[in-house]
Amino acid sequence: MLEPRFATGDPADFVIIGSGAAGGVLAKELATGGFDVVVLEQGPYLRAGDFRHDELAYIFNQELTGGWEGKSPQTFRKTGKDKAALKDLPPPAIYARLVGGSSVHFTGNYWRFHDVDFKERSLLGPIAGTGFADWPIDYAELEPYYTKVDWEVGVSGAAGPFDPRRSRPYPLPPLPVKSSGVLLERGAKKLGLHAFPAPMAVLSEPFNGRAPCAHCGYCMGFGCEMGAKSSSLAAMIPLAEASGRCEIRPECTAFRLDTDAKGRVSRVVYWDEKGREQAQQARAVVLSANGAETPRLMLASTSSRHPDGLANSSGKVGKYLMYNGWTAAYGLFEHPLNDYKSVQVTRIIHDFYDSDPKRGFYGGGGIDARPGLQATPMFFALAGLPRDAPRWGSEYKRMLSEYFTRSMEVNGHTTSLPLESNSVSLDPDVKDLRGRPALRFTYKDHPDDMAAMHFMQERSKDILEAAGAQRIWDLPVEESTITAHLLGTCRMGDDPAESVVDRYHRSHDVPNLFICDGSSLVTSGRGQPTMTIQALAFRAADHIKAFAKRGEI
Repeated sequence: MLEPRFATGDPADFVIIGSGAAGGVLAKELATGGFDVVVLEQGPYLRAGDFRHDELAYIFNQELTGGWEGKSPQTFRKTGKDKAALKDLPPPAIYARLVGGSSVHFTGNYWRFHDVDFKERSLLGPIAGTGFADWPIDYAELEPYYTKVDWEVGVSGAAGPFDPRRSRPYPLPPLPVKSSGVLLERGAKKLGLHAFPAPMAVLSEPFNGRAPCAHCGYCMGFGCEMGAKSSSLAAMIPLAEASGRCEIRPECTAFRLDTDAKGRVSRVVYWDEKGREQAQQARAVVLSANGAETPRLMLASTSSRHPDGLANSSGKVGKYLMYNGWTAAYGLFEHPLNDYKSVQVTRIIHDFYDSDPKRGFYGGGGIDARPGLQATPMFFALAGLPRDAPRWGSEYKRMLSEYFTRSMEVNGHTTSLPLESNSVSLDPDVKDLRGRPALRFTYKDHPDDMAAMHFMQERSKDILEAAGAQRIWDLPVEESTITAHLLGTCRMGDDPAESVVDRYHRSHDVPNLFICDGSSLVTSGRGQPTMTIQALAFRAADHIKAFAKRGEI
């Protein structure tokens, strides 16, 4: 594999910060398009053979996210009037720090957004006290790029009854249905609902030189040693490097973007793997660090021209943070399900996807079925039993042996309204080990978000009952304090006073700065944003290449 080393003093055509779902796509597209690309990734470069089935390392010690404590503290508060505090573990935002980013350890649910997601404001009208808005693009414009994700990254599935229109079928058939999928279908049919095969970024058959899923069960929270999970690490980064024009620099943490006399980004300042300060010159910069790290870097890059942070004349950098709502209900069944095997999800329900004014609140979502508590025995032993179960002794052991093999989880995935008060900012008091202000999360669910979660949890319990569960229990629906989805913090829009980037992901303020990751989203979708993030990245890459070839960057 070719690995060019670009001199830091010579401007690279593009410096991409972050190598996850969006950064990996952009690196591949720009490098194979003939541009010299440097990718800065704060985590290590692990290969498929480096991943392990180690619950203690990955679930409890969080090796793929950089560990819970010490290096990257995060603080949390519900409102701007509150004093932010270091949150008890887990932290407010969970994301992987390694080449491939969170696409390495994600579940792989790959739902497309629907037509309605892009134009709900027009359809439903304003919602007081929110930044509820239409996107500047629509589904039809993004559909070819959704299809590109299917066929270039590798998605297994079959069209469902509520799917938006598609220009091509899935490249791979659905993964084999599991017990949880069969039971979800059974319950749905009795209630007049429609379960269908889950689209998954996991290969059901050999594809593009990669092996299919071995059904080991170590998906969520783990890297895939087979390369079957369609992460950026497996599907995009190898193609970027093979072009001979892309250099991946792991364990390099960007902490400032410097601008020249014209206010354009001229270099990225970062710490290398040995902790030394370095600076890479750049003709253009693409931020794909995620919806928390991207605004953090912009807010930290102040100057006389950008006193409130880079590209922040609107004051919207870090604002309109959206988490996605999430609920869980559980069912115990008569016979063993052994659902800990294979991928997390094989069937989903989208009957409640659209917002319905008759419900009395904004919000919709999807439902999926999966093994309880990530399918890992150690994690299940700590948190997988009902709340009234004993925590030690012979009855505890009996319940573990029964419930681990015979229970399943039904999750509701819902919308979150964009509130300007929900934000990512720099904590004025807490620092990380290198002296940077910690990430500060301010987040409180809108009442409609809470209502949508309660609604979806009740529907989940209805399905479990209809499927024949002998016992049903749930996790209480509470206000969100933790997320793996970081959306909306540098939102896309046509109005520079109300958004951070334009419809092409170009900063309104800085012509050679592009932002493409979860921060670009205008609305939250229904809980599975990664495919949309990648579709946006493919689309952004086409426009960025065209700008560059016309000399407009």
